[in-house]
Amino acid sequence: MEENRRVRKRDRYKRLITVGEACVLIAVELVLFGLMWYRDYEVTLTLPFWRRGNWAVIGMYGIIIILFTKLYGGYRVGFFRLLDIVYSQLLALVCANVVGYLQLCIICRDYVNPVPLLKVTGLETIVILIWIFACRFLYAKMYPPRHLLLVYGYKTPIEFIDKINARKDKYVIEDRIHVSEGEQAIKEKILQYDGVIICETKAYIRNELVKYCFEHSIRSYVVPKLSDIIILGAEPIHLFDTPILLSRNQGLTGDDMIIKRIMDVICGFILLVIASPFMLISALAIWLYDRGPIFYKQDRLTLNGKVFKIIKFRSMKMDSEAGGAQLAKKDDDRITPVGKWLRKLHLDELPQLFNVLKGDMSLVGPRPERPEIAELYKKTFPEFDYRLKMKAGLTGYAQVYGKYNTTPRDKVKLDLTYYEQYSIWLDLKLMLLTVKIMFQKETSEGIASNMTTALRDGEKVQIPSPVNVKPEGLDESEDAFYDLGKTVQKTDK
Repeated sequence: MEENRRVRKRDRYKRLITVGEACVLIAVELVLFGLMWYRDYEVTLTLPFWRRGNWAVIGMYGIIIILFTKLYGGYRVGFFRLLDIVYSQLLALVCANVVGYLQLCIICRDYVNPVPLLKVTGLETIVILIWIFACRFLYAKMYPPRHLLLVYGYKTPIEFIDKINARKDKYVIEDRIHVSEGEQAIKEKILQYDGVIICETKAYIRNELVKYCFEHSIRSYVVPKLSDIIILGAEPIHLFDTPILLSRNQGLTGDDMIIKRIMDVICGFILLVIASPFMLISALAIWLYDRGPIFYKQDRLTLNGKVFKIIKFRSMKMDSEAGGAQLAKKDDDRITPVGKWLRKLHLDELPQLFNVLKGDMSLVGPRPERPEIAELYKKTFPEFDYRLKMKAGLTGYAQVYGKYNTTPRDKVKLDLTYYEQYSIWLDLKLMLLTVKIMFQKETSEGIASNMTTALRDGEKVQIPSPVNVKPEGLDESEDAFYDLGKTVQKTDK
């Protein structure tokens, strides 16, 4: 308990510490860039800058590298895995220095020698690696893994526990307790741990535990319901002295739709021009391998359930779906050797740019699902159609923060988060983050070999009937109505 108190006290200064660590790295990067600017580039100017002009050039580089590093999460040393931080920092460095080189060419009004900048990039890489390992060591010493209590309401969430256990550097599930043990027993256990994870419980139970954790300054991690995500996008209304949250639930506004379409056309055309050499090479490789069709067209769903023909590079054998529709599996023998590389590099997705220009898809939106598979998902999870409130996308929230084999329920939660928090800036952020995930293997990881869809075994489960659990057949939207009929000896705090 004493150690818990010390860690909680240090938590107050965590943000200050991380900002300080980031400032150290930024300062070193600016010094290296500044020395290079004065030694190799500033002297070549016909009309040299005054002192403040040189500072502006260095400062602009600092802004660029901060923006890219922050976008890719390079400063979140204690949040991401070690390799993720290294990858994020190096990707941000490359992007920033490419933009920095263009900046130098504009300032010098000519193409400049890139060698000095490449040397600085090498030095910055060394500094970054030293900084990451030093910060990681410091973070591990100051903030050991949190010991958590898992509170669950349905069956034991084995898959969710496995996800948490994959990050034992941050979290350790010390114990778990079912809601049938009773509110008092749960509250007594909560006090013994650094925090609590509330997973798949009824709304009235979760609300009581969240308020209890708030009262005792204990961290609470909540797996949200769909209704929670909808409320996240609500707008506060202050017409009265009672707070009201408004969820309009009408999708994009007219101006949002126009701006989004303009961005799709402009960016889609630019990306098509940039990607054209890679598309030609991919097409040639597919044809040379088996002399089969280069493109693969397939029915997919988009806005309001409209069916369209998606265009992709063929990555599987020509008779790959003779037995019916199914998702790609891990080590799927239907995928050709050429197709494996196309999928690994996400090059098979490039022809979808034609769908974007045509208007069937957007650059950013929910992943377009096949009608047959969507019908299977809806039998278990009717809310799967919520994803069709927006036009399907080449990339999107679920594609960036999820995986190919993410469960349908989690896909809907991710896509609904995008729907509720939509902005043009979020679209730009997701497009830039797509560059980061393109080379991460887990984002294209197929489903298990014994599965045909992303539904897990037992996805549709029967609700147990312990104390304080409502009867079977009621879904999460009916929690509030069920609460009214319960006999509960407590008042709202």
